[in-house]
Amino acid sequence: MPPQPKKKQPQTTAQRLDRIIKSARKIMRKDKGLSGDLDRLPMLTWIMFLKFLDDMEHIEEERAEIAGKAYRGAIEAPYRWRDWAAEEGGITGPDLIDFLTLDLTELPDGTKGPGLFAYLRNLRGNNGTRGRKDVIATVFRGLSNRMESGYLLRDVINLIDGIHFDSSDEIHTLGRLYETLLREMRDAAGDSGEFYTPRPIVRFMVEVTNPQLGEAVLDPACGTGGFLTESYAHMAKQADTVEKREILQLSSIFGGEAKPLPFLLVQMNLLLHGLEAPKITPDNSLKVRLSEIGEADRVDVILTNPPFGGEEEAGILNNFPEDKRAAETALLFLQLIMRRIKRGGKGRAAVVVPHGVLFGDGIAARIKADLLKEFNLHTVLRLPEGVFAPYTDIPTNIIFFDTTKATSDIWYYEQPKPDGRKKYSKTAPLTFDELKPCLAWWNAREENEQAWKIDGPDLIKIDETGRVLSCNLDLKNPNASGVVDHRTALEIIESIEAKQQRILGIIDDIKNALSETA
Repeated sequence: MPPQPKKKQPQTTAQRLDRIIKSARKIMRKDKGLSGDLDRLPMLTWIMFLKFLDDMEHIEEERAEIAGKAYRGAIEAPYRWRDWAAEEGGITGPDLIDFLTLDLTELPDGTKGPGLFAYLRNLRGNNGTRGRKDVIATVFRGLSNRMESGYLLRDVINLIDGIHFDSSDEIHTLGRLYETLLREMRDAAGDSGEFYTPRPIVRFMVEVTNPQLGEAVLDPACGTGGFLTESYAHMAKQADTVEKREILQLSSIFGGEAKPLPFLLVQMNLLLHGLEAPKITPDNSLKVRLSEIGEADRVDVILTNPPFGGEEEAGILNNFPEDKRAAETALLFLQLIMRRIKRGGKGRAAVVVPHGVLFGDGIAARIKADLLKEFNLHTVLRLPEGVFAPYTDIPTNIIFFDTTKATSDIWYYEQPKPDGRKKYSKTAPLTFDELKPCLAWWNAREENEQAWKIDGPDLIKIDETGRVLSCNLDLKNPNASGVVDHRTALEIIESIEAKQQRILGIIDDIKNALSETA
């Protein structure tokens, strides 16, 4: 008897979606208008974004119909996905590019009107309240079509039309695939990218901060939404009733992101993880005057990795007290976070900071002194070099504080370097398993080779007039056994140069402070 041909196994959801994404990216590589992943991912994202919105509005239409209610979607005909994208043989080539990009063009229904992007950018919410229309408008104001071939674009659209965003299984699977795409984009960004937080660090910070359903979580510099998606997933486990799910959807997750591309990516990331209407502000979170932030603006939990380095414009600096207008952006964000945490013992924060924040004097010392006097800085997690590779080798720390009391003891935990290697790298990154000893130590603290505690108030040094002279949080591990420096001579020289640059920055701060008082 001849051998029977093997039955072709049906593709799993993950395999099918992975094939769709890979095929779409392969087509995009043929287009001359796209030069790399930094061009391709935004294109893929806004196309998926529009398909997602149409699928969501399909569901809402059906619910309204069952309830006997009228429904009006955020996007109306002929601009809905179903009107111009869903037909495989629909509008294509130059006509498709014109429909997307022109201010005035022929529409799929034969009428004349604004092109798709022009229409989407001018959507406005009803009754002055910010809603889905405003989110869509804000997203598309920062975007443009980069593909030159309308035929290739039609092929991509046909593929994305095969994703069913009304299927919870597909959304969950696509969410995981999308995170992979985000990591690839970050790697492609190189020096122009943000300092994205590795997933193990994000997960650790969320677990120990432990946001509870009913609490508001904020990331004021949310990038592509790592902290927010992890917090949403953490609280979703607690949402086991209709009422609790409504709380999760409406009053739990908040963010701010000023750059157009990350703003689009965080919207899509949260949508794919199940948040139906993300509340992300498309502005610089530092633009609000610190003194005007009141109780209504405060949140329970802040988790963030604010931008390192950089300088803000004078208009932003004017929002801060004169004696705390720092050149280091991370110090400005630290002040914002201190202002936006709920008082009365409820508020808590976990913040990634560069090494220079711990040892900085001048303005940095005054800000840290306020932190110790007004908040309970209970833990500093010291991270080894390479955790943020390939974006930076700057040593980083995570500070954890709450509003239960003023600082007394500060616990330090020094995360060990990887076994047998001098540092972490892009190809051999930190894993969550390597953070588990710290996780186990967290709730049963005792001094060991990695952990020690110091008296916080003793760190604040003042002169006879009460002016803060220093507040050094850069404390070495007194329990560490003989530490071997595995760095090469070149790496040591580069480290010295980096420290010199930070010292020059501190000197500039002191000069500025002296000139202000002169």
